[in-house]
Amino acid sequence: MLSHTPMTRSSDVQHSLFELPAQRIAAVPARHELEQLRDALADRIRLGAMTWSYRGWVGSVYARDASEQALARYGLTAYAQHPLLSLAEIDRTYYEPLSADVFQQYADQVPEHFQFLVKAHELCTIQRFPRHARYGQQRGLVNELFLDVDYAIKRVIEPALAGLGGRLLTVLWQFSPQDASDPRGFAERLGEFLLRLPKTCRYAVELRNPELLTREYGAALHASGATHCHNAWTAMPSVLEQARATPVSARHPLLIRWLLRPGERFEQARTRYLPFDRIVAEDLQTRHDVVTLVTKAHAHGVPAYVLVDNKAEGSAPESIIRLSQAIRMRLESADRPALGDGR
Repeated sequence: MLSHTPMTRSSDVQHSLFELPAQRIAAVPARHELEQLRDALADRIRLGAMTWSYRGWVGSVYARDASEQALARYGLTAYAQHPLLSLAEIDRTYYEPLSADVFQQYADQVPEHFQFLVKAHELCTIQRFPRHARYGQQRGLVNELFLDVDYAIKRVIEPALAGLGGRLLTVLWQFSPQDASDPRGFAERLGEFLLRLPKTCRYAVELRNPELLTREYGAALHASGATHCHNAWTAMPSVLEQARATPVSARHPLLIRWLLRPGERFEQARTRYLPFDRIVAEDLQTRHDVVTLVTKAHAHGVPAYVLVDNKAEGSAPESIIRLSQAIRMRLESADRPALGDGR
């Protein structure tokens, strides 16, 4: 097996977490209209952002400015006080495995009802190391830990469960763009992997190659009880198209990650939207699609979880407010009696 060397991450994801100091970042006082909006949404609908260490959120989430490192260390408590943020993604786990102690430090900062999505370490989900400088001498080599069950259990699942306990919503296996020349073979290997994982928590799968969204892929999710993560991402079909291609069993609960608009690249969006303090360009079509899936899930009693990236429209907290407003309007419209129905 290959030995693991921690890899450098992009600058707008979470920084290393050291021992938590007693100090906390102050939260912006909850706005009454946001509390009303929260109360109008069903308990089964949870929203959140992808990480929380953004200085551009001062005024919307944080009451005062602080470094990104400080926000990563102890900004989560303030984040969790926002009326509409009851869910968060731990993104740094994609780049480096974390210990149970670190997960416990996250859990200690939030209320009991708060939940986390944990991204699995990338060694679990890349078949061959990309030819990128951060992979050093491993560039272009086959990854011997790809879909390795023992590694996944010991370095991903067990620490997350031990540290987060009931606050762990799901472990996400994100398959970044890679060789997709054998969709059937991929689905078979994925299915075997998922079936061998312990049934101690939920698992979700996110694809970045549309060619892998096949009938066999759906069957693998159905057989294992895993969930498809609908992703609004540059090269993937819309979240509605993904839902149509996925078995109903793999959409329970509903999980959506709203990342990028179609055709837009990560660095392009990052440059365009920094410092992530406001909506720069609305993506009304994706918002409409997300609202459609969430309200349909609600109508069928299915829990819905939506995570939003800053690079979706410019500011995740602001996108979440507008998304919540649209969901409320759709729910109220569904509850409103039609003309002439006698009610």
